[in-house]
Amino acid sequence: MRNILFASLLLLSLQPASAQRKYNKPAESAPLNIIMVKVHGGMFDMGSDDEAADRKPAHNVTLKSYYIGAYEVTQEQWKLVMGSNPSTFVCDECPVTNISYADIQAYISKLNEMTGKHYRMPTEAEWEYAARGGDKEVLVKNRQHIAKGGVDEFMVSNPGTRVPEKTIEGKRYSGKKLPQDVAWYERNSYDHVHPIGRKKPNEIGVYDMCGNAEEWCNDWYLGNYGGRQPVENPQGPASGSAHVVRGGAYNNTASEITVTRRAAYLPGTKASSLGFRLAMDL
Repeated sequence: MRNILFASLLLLSLQPASAQRKYNKPAESAPLNIIMVKVHGGMFDMGSDDEAADRKPAHNVTLKSYYIGAYEVTQEQWKLVMGSNPSTFVCDECPVTNISYADIQAYISKLNEMTGKHYRMPTEAEWEYAARGGDKEVLVKNRQHIAKGGVDEFMVSNPGTRVPEKTIEGKRYSGKKLPQDVAWYERNSYDHVHPIGRKKPNEIGVYDMCGNAEEWCNDWYLGNYGGRQPVENPQGPASGSAHVVRGGAYNNTASEITVTRRAAYLPGTKASSLGFRLAMDL
């Protein structure tokens, strides 16, 4: 009986009914439906001093403009390029999962050959900047700062000086202060991925950056950010044993799907919760 109920809930959540989808992707982008959002370059404060050790310290990053996928790469998009679908929960419009870092490199190589474009994986800094809303990130004045309640930002006290300001916060989740409007996570996912774009986008029109499938980034992983010194267009360490994964997934708690959450996965890792999105230079 339990299996029948689960199957019914899965079928209901995956059906492509227009009533369920409030935020449609444009039809004219067929057949691959790769929709990219331009992220205007700018300066932001990456990480948080009030969360896990690997998200510290909050530090200033400057990025040039780039494109990032409005959606996670879907199973349909993967099949059109690779000819097969490795995902656990089969659904054309759901994020492709069960893919390793090397699998993604193979996909991007074939995709670029097919399209004549130069898609790539996002860097960790590009991912977080886009998740925060890029140059449209909304900062909030909070007189009663709670240690685990927000993402630390910095206040410019005078030219060239940036000091921690505990009463200025960015949103913990991509586009909202609370996760349920923007994310599929443990409390609303029924333990599986969902079709892309069913939740609300963030300020720059990017979907599902918190929850649904956690996302591979190009960078090798380090256990912290080292220091507060400003950096420009960081690419991560030159080498390492694991790559950065961002965003959290359908089976994570609310605290594990924030815009600053980081994880380290060995390059060969495959999981039903693990997908990616594309990026591209201007």
